[in-house]
Amino acid sequence: MELFIDCLKAFLVGGALCAIGQVFIDYTKLTPARILVSYVVAGVILGALGLYQPLVDWAGAGATVPLTGFGYNLARGVKEALAADGLLGALKGGLTAASAGIAAAIFCGLLVALVSRPKDKS
Repeated sequence: MELFIDCLKAFLVGGALCAIGQVFIDYTKLTPARILVSYVVAGVILGALGLYQPLVDWAGAGATVPLTGFGYNLARGVKEALAADGLLGALKGGLTAASAGIAAAIFCGLLVALVSRPKDKS
């Protein structure tokens, strides 16, 4: 039963974040790229202020998998590396913390590019 509750929390939070993004796409003139960047920046800001951690603790993957979670992970990495390594940590901490996600995105993008057959938008 506990697994079901955890999955339900993740679904509700992740779904809510995606639904908010869809509302922005449907009812504003913002491009999807600007919305995605806004989600990352919101995650960085909320993570830096310590407001995103309670959501991560409660919803788990529902809060860490969307782009807001990527921004939160960047902010957390910078904060930890800054405390450990000083100014150099501020420069490398975000990429170190997010390296697994970045590598997975590149690898999956490569696989899709090798398997699909791109066509012109005509």
